[in-house]
Amino acid sequence: MNKVLVICGATASGKTSLAVECAKKLNTEVISADSQLIYKGLNVGTAKPTAEEMCGVKHHMIDIVEPTESFNVGHYRETALPIMKKLLSENKIPVICGGTGFYINSLLFDFSYGNIEGSEEVRRRYAEFLDQNGKEALFERLKEVDPETAEKLHVNDVKRVIRALEIYELSGKRKSEQHDNMVSAFDYLAVAINHDREKLYERINMRVDKMFEGGLVEEVQGLLSRGIDEKYQCMQAIGYKEVVLGLKNGDLRSTMCDIIKRNTRHYAKRQMVFFKKLPNIVWLEPEQATAEYITELLNEQ
Repeated sequence: MNKVLVICGATASGKTSLAVECAKKLNTEVISADSQLIYKGLNVGTAKPTAEEMCGVKHHMIDIVEPTESFNVGHYRETALPIMKKLLSENKIPVICGGTGFYINSLLFDFSYGNIEGSEEVRRRYAEFLDQNGKEALFERLKEVDPETAEKLHVNDVKRVIRALEIYELSGKRKSEQHDNMVSAFDYLAVAINHDREKLYERINMRVDKMFEGGLVEEVQGLLSRGIDEKYQCMQAIGYKEVVLGLKNGDLRSTMCDIIKRNTRHYAKRQMVFFKKLPNIVWLEPEQATAEYITELLNEQ
C-alpha cells in the first residue's frame, strides 16, 4: 500500500474534523500540515484541536517546537516524512491535514526549496537592511541577483524576498534555478472542501469570534510576558501579530477582531489559489465531505 490521503484547503473549511473522521474509518493517524500548530503554547489563535476534537486519533507535528524557535519547510519535511513512511510501512494510509501548502508539497513532491538550511544571522542582516533602507531597496537587491524570482514576488512579500536572498547567499544559486519536481512518489488523493465564498467567510468570522471568547488576547499577553514578542517567527501569524499591534496601540478588542477577520479572509483567498495548482486535487461540495465518500474515492484509485 502506497496511498496517502491529503485533506487541505482554506482555513475554517472543516479540515480537522474531516481528517479525524477519515482517520477513524481508515484506522490510521493524522499528520498535521499547519505552520502554526507546531508551536507549543499557541493554542487559541491557531484553533489547535483539543484532545476531545482529536477523538483518540493520534496526531503528529503538533506542539513540537518552542515558540522561541524558527521552523521552516525543510525542517518540516525532515521531521514529517519519516512519520509518513512509517505509517505506509505499516500498511496504513497517512492522513495529511492542513492549510500550509508548502508543507504538503514538501511531503508529496521532491522540492529543493526546503533543502537549504536557514540562517538566523543572514535573516537578521536582511531584516536590519529592511529597517534601514525600506522594502523597495530590499526588492531591488533581489532583482539584481535573481530577477526571475523577483518577477514572481511582490515588493510587499518581504518574508519570501528575504528567503530568496538567503537561498542565494547560502547556496550560491538563485531560487529560480532550483527546479521543482511535481511528480509524486506516492499515490495520493488530495481533497478540499469547496464552500461558497460567503459561507466560508461566515465560518471564518465565527471562528475568530470564538478565539476572542476563548482568550486570544490573554494568550498573547501571556506570551509577551515571557518575552515572546513580534521578533519571533510564531508571532507573525495572523491572529497574533494583530493582537500584539493592537495592544501596543491601545485598540479595542472589537477593532483587533475585525482586522483579524479581514486578514484571515485574505489568507483564505491565497490558500484557495495555491491549492488549485495542486495536481489532481478533488474539490468536494460540503455534503460530499464525509469519510464514506472519501473512502470510495480512495478505493477507485
